[in-house]
Amino acid sequence: MKRNKKIILICHCIINSNSKVEGLSQYGGIFKEFVNLIAEKDIGIIQLPCPEMIVYGIKRWGHVKEQFDTLFYREQCREMLRPIVQQTKSYIDAGYEILGVVGIDGSPSCGVNHTCSGEFRGEISNNDELESILETLKEVKGSGVFMEELKNYLEEVGIKIPFTAINENDVYSSLDKIVEFI
Repeated sequence: MKRNKKIILICHCIINSNSKVEGLSQYGGIFKEFVNLIAEKDIGIIQLPCPEMIVYGIKRWGHVKEQFDTLFYREQCREMLRPIVQQTKSYIDAGYEILGVVGIDGSPSCGVNHTCSGEFRGEISNNDELESILETLKEVKGSGVFMEELKNYLEEVGIKIPFTAINENDVYSSLDKIVEFI
């Protein structure tokens, strides 16, 4: 059987929504409609790790990009991405086509075009400014920290591939864009 030498890198939560902050997923354990699109075209998948799950665990609260924009978190992302970048380079060197990366717009880690931003800080239980802090939450143009690190790392090893994203607020609205991407 001849191999289809096409591969796509996708965010972890597309295949395992259980890794998302509780209450954020619009689908069951797997985004079947997305995965079916890839399967129909016999495209291989490299599943990215979930940096938030690895660093903060399953019982974490939602965060904003500013909370992850630290040297430590960026270094942890880079470490998680090392085997991904090595695999990607190996596939390219063997003649495979890397179609690109699919992120999750709205995520502070995996956003590609949009990420969430806010002035989150302090203790929740006794913070007199909590309401005004929560009011700072907004979606802004830009990438999440993990995607920034992935883009930079790939460029450092000479890999230029496109990035696109699923809209975290309405995942099903992104399917037409994904069809064009793949």
